[in-house]
Amino acid sequence: MRYVAFLRAINVGGHTVRMEALRRHFESFGATNVETFIASGNVIFDTTRRNSAALERAIEDHLETALGFPVGTFLRTLPELAAVAAHAPFPESEFIKSATMYVGFLKKEPDKASRAVVATLCNPVDDLIVHNREFFWLRRNHVGESLLTPARFGQAKLGDATVRNVTTVRKLAAKYCQDAGRR
Repeated sequence: MRYVAFLRAINVGGHTVRMEALRRHFESFGATNVETFIASGNVIFDTTRRNSAALERAIEDHLETALGFPVGTFLRTLPELAAVAAHAPFPESEFIKSATMYVGFLKKEPDKASRAVVATLCNPVDDLIVHNREFFWLRRNHVGESLLTPARFGQAKLGDATVRNVTTVRKLAAKYCQDAGRR
């Protein structure tokens, strides 16, 4: 099985990890064909393990021991990544000059109550849509103008997440998902 691991806390907040070292940590864990994609904690690898939730926890434990700090891990298979990259939650007319879209990867699909709170967080600058185990965030202005604060976002109780620019997600899918249906 081929996975993409989206790691939280890699090369941010003073937690610097060289990509060669990150690849070695995955290899020492038993992963094969390990690659990294940009230096923000995106790791592509093969494994014989099939239980993704158990694998996420095992990777988190392994990386915390190896690196000395917690590393949230959010796994997606290549078909799942392809579906995330292809999803278009907002109409093209919403993408004004300074708009940016982000994808937040979650551990599990949010419940109805969390989805309802997410809907209340939308405002003229920020729009949020939950789809499966991801949320899509359209920010219409610069990050300093966002009306979403960590505290407000925490009200949704979505659990742990890591966020990537949709451009990164689409580049990952373009590079690794052409043969996703055959794996």
